[in-house]
Amino acid sequence: MSAPVKRTQWDEDLTQFRKDYSLSKKVLLNCCLVRRIISWASPNKKDSVEDELELSAVRHRPEALEQLEAQTRFSRKELQILYRGFKNECPSGVVNEDTFKEIYAQFFPQGDASTYAHFLFNAFDTDHNDSVSFEDFVMGLSILLRGTVQEKLNWAFNLYDINKDGYITKEEMFDIIKSIYDMMGKCTYPMLKEETPRQHVEIFFQKMDKNRDGVVTIDEFIDCCQNDENIMRSMQLFENVI
Repeated sequence: MSAPVKRTQWDEDLTQFRKDYSLSKKVLLNCCLVRRIISWASPNKKDSVEDELELSAVRHRPEALEQLEAQTRFSRKELQILYRGFKNECPSGVVNEDTFKEIYAQFFPQGDASTYAHFLFNAFDTDHNDSVSFEDFVMGLSILLRGTVQEKLNWAFNLYDINKDGYITKEEMFDIIKSIYDMMGKCTYPMLKEETPRQHVEIFFQKMDKNRDGVVTIDEFIDCCQNDENIMRSMQLFENVI
């Protein structure tokens, strides 16, 4: 009879990370990126706890964990777990758009997730250099999982502002919302009519564009979301598919 496998400190830390209810259970269940990172972080025989900090082998070297700990709402141990997962999947130190598309295609096989993954990648790619570094990743994840309502709405505005000109147009809002419905595919119930995304955009935009100038500013967006329960609930659809 073989001896039981001894659990390492890394196994204990990863288990605790999975059980950490400061990340709400709902978010952990729905957040594709978190679930994928946790699977990436699973240790193998070649790895040791120490290699979290062995950064010389990667092309893009992340900032010191102490600095990221100060800039995010993650603890040092959580950052080490996230970094291990990030490094295991992306030895170069950066994630490209194809990786985002692969993640969402796996979690939403019943729909077409490619367009939404493209928009989400652009929101994480704060430097607009066609890659997402570990810093980019954890800064965005920190806001989405543990940020204030204001911070989450700021991040959401950045997602909807596709061309990054500081305004959301009706077409930009339609493109994002339609991409979410396309990704959900057959999961929507009842089955949506083709015109449903456009109808939702018309309702949202009419409420948000208070001065009727054809665009939504960040102030209009945040004010409307915070003061309209229906829109706030609808915005949670976006949170649940990160």
